[in-house]
Amino acid sequence: MNHSDVRLYRAADYPRMPWRNGGGTTQEVACNPGGSSAAFDWRLSLADVGQDGAFSAFTGYQRIITVLEGQGIELTVDGRRQAPLGPRAAYAFSGDARVDCRLLDGPIRDFNLIYAPARHHARLQWVSGPGPWVFHSSARSVLVLNAGGAMSLGLDDAEHPLPSRYDCLHVEGQDRLARYRLSAAGELDACVIELLPRSA
Repeated sequence: MNHSDVRLYRAADYPRMPWRNGGGTTQEVACNPGGSSAAFDWRLSLADVGQDGAFSAFTGYQRIITVLEGQGIELTVDGRRQAPLGPRAAYAFSGDARVDCRLLDGPIRDFNLIYAPARHHARLQWVSGPGPWVFHSSARSVLVLNAGGAMSLGLDDAEHPLPSRYDCLHVEGQDRLARYRLSAAGELDACVIELLPRSA
C-alpha cells in the first residue's frame, strides 16, 4: 500500500543564514524527515556566493553543486583546479575535500544537494526544454526544484503545482514504482532528485 506525502516548499519561506566565513548566505530548501540544518541524512539548499573563498567541510557527506545564476565558478578541490562550472552543469565532490571557490565574473547563486552516501543512494538530473517530461521512479524521496516559470508535477491522477521560481515539491514515502510527469506552459527548467535509503 502506498502512503506517500506530497509537500510544497515555497521559495519565499526559505530561511536564510550567513556562512561561518562570511563569504555568502544559504537558504535551506528541504532536508530528510526528522532532520535539521545541524544533523541530516540529506539536505537541499540555495547559496548566494558574493566573493572568492573556501567552502565549509561536510565530513562523511557527498555534495553535488549546480550554478543557477551568474557567470559561474572555478573550484579547486584538494589542491587541484577544476574546469570552470557554468549554469546547469552539476559537479559532485566529497564533503571531506578542501574546496576553494573563485567567481568567474561576479556573484552567483547555486543549488546544493548534500547527502550521506553511507545511508542513501542519490540521483540528480536537470530537465530543460519543452514538456511534458515523464519519468518513473521507485525512490522513497523524490524532489523537484523549479528553476524556471510555473510548472506542475503529475503523480498518478493528481497534479501538484510549483507556481514560482525555486519552489520545491517533495514526495516522500513511495513504496512502489511510480509515474511522474513534469509539465509547463513554457520551457521546463527543473532539477529532479531521487533518494533511496540503503539497506541496513
